[in-house]
Amino acid sequence: MTQAAPVSPIVDSHCHLDFPDFDGERDALVARAREAGVTRMVTICTRLRNEPQVRALSETYDEVFYAAGTHPMSAAEEPMATVGELVALANHPKLVGIGETGLDYHYTAESAKLQQESLLIHIEAARRTGLPLIIHARAADEDMARILSDEYRAGTFTCVMHCFSSGPALAQAALDLGFYLSMSGIAAFPKSAELREIFAAAPVDRILVETDSPYLAPPPYRGKRNEPAYAAKTAAVGAGLFGMDYPDFARQTSENFDRLFWKAAGGKA
Repeated sequence: MTQAAPVSPIVDSHCHLDFPDFDGERDALVARAREAGVTRMVTICTRLRNEPQVRALSETYDEVFYAAGTHPMSAAEEPMATVGELVALANHPKLVGIGETGLDYHYTAESAKLQQESLLIHIEAARRTGLPLIIHARAADEDMARILSDEYRAGTFTCVMHCFSSGPALAQAALDLGFYLSMSGIAAFPKSAELREIFAAAPVDRILVETDSPYLAPPPYRGKRNEPAYAAKTAAVGAGLFGMDYPDFARQTSENFDRLFWKAAGGKA
């Protein structure tokens, strides 16, 4: 009887396990992720009032870490976070990132000023904690590149451009600052050739993999609910872009994750 090849360990650097899409099956969800080789997951709190529930998930599952912030699309609906509030959350051993924060002018352009104010607060919290900033950017490339560059000059911080699907100018601006680009299922969509070119031109030691589940399932699951186990499908596309064997790409992106999300790797600032 032929024994199955061992599964290469990989990380889902961004998912939303607290969302109701997963109610009643989180144990099975985490088990499927393990079977697919997903050794760690970062679940993201997008509204700070939900932080206790998200934190509880990280305390329930060894593989699950979390980040917290105010999503830009919620900036006008939620109380403005404070730097002190975000810094205090970082005392939890499994809080490994600040955000997601950022700018979304596609759906919520009317709250652009509030989004920018919120972003600056999150940047300062990332500076003070040494934890990576998790950025959501949509239809706001120029403002995002300007704010990140100006703020970095004012005081350094680390950052990942989560679910990167913007243009090459923002990608280069982020890479020039030493930031990371995270590859979601969008990069595996047939019509995403230009996005794949952006990733392929980036240094492989600055690439992460994520699902953003329950959204953006890669083929062959497109149109269905996404989950952390499917990170392996996106990583397979990434391996092809960089001309790497899957185990080597999985190892490289896991090392990248450890470098950026040092707290999830058991490190210290």
